[in-house]
Amino acid sequence: MKFDIVIIGGGVIGSAIAYFLSAQAPASVKIAVIEKDPSYQEGSTARSAGGIRQQFSTPENIRISQFATQFLRNINDHLRVNDDPVDVSFQEKGYLFLAQDHQIPVLYGNHQVQIRENVPVQLLDPEDLARAYPWMTVSDLAGGSISADGEGWLDAYGLNQAFRKKAISQGVQYIRDTAQGLLRQGQKIDAVLLENTGAVHCGTVVNAAGPHAATIAEWAGISLNVRPRKRFIYSFTCRTVIENCPLTIDPSGVYFRPEGHQFITGCSPAPENDPDCLDFNIDYGWFEEHIWPILAHRVPAFEAIKLENAWAGHYAYNILDQNAVLGRHPDVQNFIFANGFSGHGLQQAPAVGRALSELILQGQYQTLNLDRFSYQRMVEEKPLSEINVV
Repeated sequence: MKFDIVIIGGGVIGSAIAYFLSAQAPASVKIAVIEKDPSYQEGSTARSAGGIRQQFSTPENIRISQFATQFLRNINDHLRVNDDPVDVSFQEKGYLFLAQDHQIPVLYGNHQVQIRENVPVQLLDPEDLARAYPWMTVSDLAGGSISADGEGWLDAYGLNQAFRKKAISQGVQYIRDTAQGLLRQGQKIDAVLLENTGAVHCGTVVNAAGPHAATIAEWAGISLNVRPRKRFIYSFTCRTVIENCPLTIDPSGVYFRPEGHQFITGCSPAPENDPDCLDFNIDYGWFEEHIWPILAHRVPAFEAIKLENAWAGHYAYNILDQNAVLGRHPDVQNFIFANGFSGHGLQQAPAVGRALSELILQGQYQTLNLDRFSYQRMVEEKPLSEINVV
């Protein structure tokens, strides 16, 4: 079995790449996606918080999200199959970053970058916050920032499925199997080795394996400092109606947002308590001892809430700088990285899919230059740091 392009991983990144490739490539180009679990029950995409924002500190990340916003607003122009409309429930209800005194310089510095990139972001002082969000405790806050539009959340699983269905309609073959190795001949990957199918020969291989990315790279003899890091999401109900609630990031790092008639919340742990992990065990103590007290302080009505559900998912965490690793390996030229999104993969999928399809088919980026995310910075240990990591 042979394909021109083989993508390892059919989550939202892999499926977005497959969609853009199949939309732009000649019909003769054969594309396959290797995905072991087409239900995506344990995939990172379906277990994410579904956020999309433009409030980043890296200009390229802002531009990536700006494209995603336009893509989502016009999703049926891109991903409709036949007459079946696509609805990923894109809710443009904002991202609100809250800051205490010591965080104001970073907030203001990020704001300057965002304004230069035409993000419609507003700085708020405590009085502004109190007026806009009367349900919030603001006495210990020095300010905040919120974007007027283009930020919010969506149905992550729905977007993954929409990319997948459209890619299949355009001729992409999804192979239900587990990758177990790569066959490397000199400076070229010749085949992907699958558990049941055997060797699938390829002209180009794309590593879109999420938290398993480092393992795929290792099969090619490549070191990739991207690690699986577990994140918990907790769902709760509140008897008090909380109106006009954006996705809110507390100065502590705890975030919360509405989810239908409920709310979801979570928080990344400190680096010293964030080991490599691929299991799905849930730590309810993290909610009881750390998250809930912060929620109750920030929103007094959250003192009386009921925990309804919880689940775990995984970040593909780039240890160097929490930014994506994209593009060709400098020596193994037919090995393409689409890794290390560190929790930003869902919102970056449309632009990354478009960019990597251009790189593969045309030899270079066309619409958005993402060269700064190349693997070479990993080799040289020169970070492209993203400050706004949630």
